[in-house]
Amino acid sequence: MLSARFVVEDAVAADELYRERGWTDGLPIVAPTETRVAELLAAAGLAPEELIGVEPVRRRMVTAEKVAINAVMAGCLPVYFPVVVAAMQAMCDERFLLHGCTASTGGSAPLVIVNGPIRRDLELNATHNVLGGGVRANVTIGRALRLVLLNVLGSVAGGLDRSTLGHPGKIAFCIAEDEEDSPWRPLAEERGVPPGASAVTVVSCAPPRQVMNEWTADPEEVLETFAAEMRANMLGYSIWAGNYVVIVPKQLRDVLAAAGWQKQHVREQLYRRARIRRRDWAAVGKSRLVGDDPEREFRALERPDDLLVVAAGGPAGGFGAVVPPWFGNRSQAVTRPIGLCTTC
Repeated sequence: MLSARFVVEDAVAADELYRERGWTDGLPIVAPTETRVAELLAAAGLAPEELIGVEPVRRRMVTAEKVAINAVMAGCLPVYFPVVVAAMQAMCDERFLLHGCTASTGGSAPLVIVNGPIRRDLELNATHNVLGGGVRANVTIGRALRLVLLNVLGSVAGGLDRSTLGHPGKIAFCIAEDEEDSPWRPLAEERGVPPGASAVTVVSCAPPRQVMNEWTADPEEVLETFAAEMRANMLGYSIWAGNYVVIVPKQLRDVLAAAGWQKQHVREQLYRRARIRRRDWAAVGKSRLVGDDPEREFRALERPDDLLVVAAGGPAGGFGAVVPPWFGNRSQAVTRPIGLCTTC
């Protein structure tokens, strides 16, 4: 073990020590003993000094041991650790813009979407209350990443992390896709991961925005509800086009599937409909932004494939969610296989 060691009386004393030193997220932690850390490293086949990634701006190195320590603190079981590692590797990809999204006043959080057989193996939640916690694997995987950002990369609120408000996803934000009950291709497969492989997709995002429409069987009307929420985000928060995520639970998914609509149809429809003009700002108290080109158009998506469509959520109710990007395409979604070498 390469990190410093501390001798304490018991688990309560360990929690108090970590809290006093600012190493927690405000919640109790599991003491990262040498044995527990070693178990996580073994589960991923990693040596303590092995490099998981480098934060591209400040060149902070993220080693396997440091990630394992924080994953233990978060409550992760050893079998969860390969997911944490893959997500951290994805976040260190330059396209993700890790420094920007952790330091911004915009208060973004990394959303982790898990695909493949590992979802079942770890019993990750993809259905009821999918955004609300309550399942150990989802919450502790998401929390592990937050603790790595805090303790390894120094993303301390009021320090490097300048979030004005933040949002609950900054505690933990991890879901699985409901592949078994969906007629659509899984997200990771759409993004180039081989069928049958497990993978994570990480997106830096603003808070989710819930929508509802259970009064129609017309797929265009269903998607107009999602498009309206995307337009509202452009008016109230940010106009910049980027990787929006739409989460479609079973009831609305069934409406779309009954009409023969696949994910690509969803992407193309929302690409067409999620647009605003400068003049629209006047209706939301931003008339000074209209300027001398009121008809200039802004799109939520630069191209249809920028939209990430995820099948997830409980089976009842005509609900869905739009998860907006943090700062348009300056931070891009990154997908990475779990436990597979992508450079071999």
